[in-house]
Amino acid sequence: MKADKIVLRKMQLTLKAPFRTSFGTQTVRSFFLTEVHTKDHVGYGECVVSANPFYSEETVGTAWHIVEDFLIPMIFEQGEISHPDEIGRIFGPIRRNNMAKAALEGAYWDLYAKQQGISLAQALGGTKEKIEVGVSIGIQEEIDDLYRLVEQFLEQGYRRMKIKIKPGKDVSVIRGLRQRFGDIPMMADANSAYTLDDVGIFEQLDEMNLMMIEQPLAHDDIFDHAKLQRQLKTPICLDESIHSCEDARKAIELGSTRIINIKVGRVGGLSEAKRIHDLCREHGVPVWCGGMLESGIGRAHNIAITSLPNFSLPGDTAGSSRYWQEDIIDPEVVVSPDGTIPVPAGPGIGYRPVPELLDKYTTSKKEYARG
Repeated sequence: MKADKIVLRKMQLTLKAPFRTSFGTQTVRSFFLTEVHTKDHVGYGECVVSANPFYSEETVGTAWHIVEDFLIPMIFEQGEISHPDEIGRIFGPIRRNNMAKAALEGAYWDLYAKQQGISLAQALGGTKEKIEVGVSIGIQEEIDDLYRLVEQFLEQGYRRMKIKIKPGKDVSVIRGLRQRFGDIPMMADANSAYTLDDVGIFEQLDEMNLMMIEQPLAHDDIFDHAKLQRQLKTPICLDESIHSCEDARKAIELGSTRIINIKVGRVGGLSEAKRIHDLCREHGVPVWCGGMLESGIGRAHNIAITSLPNFSLPGDTAGSSRYWQEDIIDPEVVVSPDGTIPVPAGPGIGYRPVPELLDKYTTSKKEYARG
């Protein structure tokens, strides 16, 4: 694979409804897409950053800078790339900036699969023909609004409800859901909003038969999570704390986590996501694929990685209509009534980015040609 040109597109999509977490409320999704062009194919990737450095230190502006000023020159200097696994080594001198790296690496994975005439899932070693999906529900001001959303998503077939929590909206919220809906598959996502001083809250949540409690403590912690896990029977799932296979290894050895949420952007790309998957499989730690409010392109990459066998818990890859009035791919991602999404069998990501829709939601665009 030798890129003739690389295109970056800043994009903006408006959410159908505000999405609220312990970080704040989001109404607009700002991100950018990467396109790697050769004579015969175009590979597409998505940089899943946000406008603000709340979930991670990366933003649209910082990631664009890293891709434009460092990663693209590294790619052009390298020239021929035989396999996407090589990209991690090429980008190795750049510390962190994982979402920037994943954006270009994902485009190369799509390009590679298209050149091979196989699906991205097959290129990654996926074995599933469909994936199970859950849905993530942001913090609601009124409990009745939360009940209404849960009812709606249960009717649509989603196999797991992820409930965002924060101090003051935690135990009473989960207890209310249990009383209303019984023993539905449900988890709580704290997004690092608590400390070990809040152990009493987790002891109460521990009695509510949750699938897991996701990232209850600090975003960069694995030590205190191990302390908390020893006090709970409910599995702790790590998200923000895991940026690499090495992070996962340490967390598993410390006993900090019994489940890991793999987000492709957070860990630096599909190759590293696959390595984390393999490590967790060796240690009997199930994984699932988290979401970053992706457009259809990022969503397609999530579907492909989730086809690997140890993605044994429903992920956050909801259908396009969960977030967008109009997605940028054809067909849009659709959840079947049984709570699954088919894994595309066509070459690459298996969904066609629609040029007219790409242009409609592009706020700026820049092309880089090989010198």
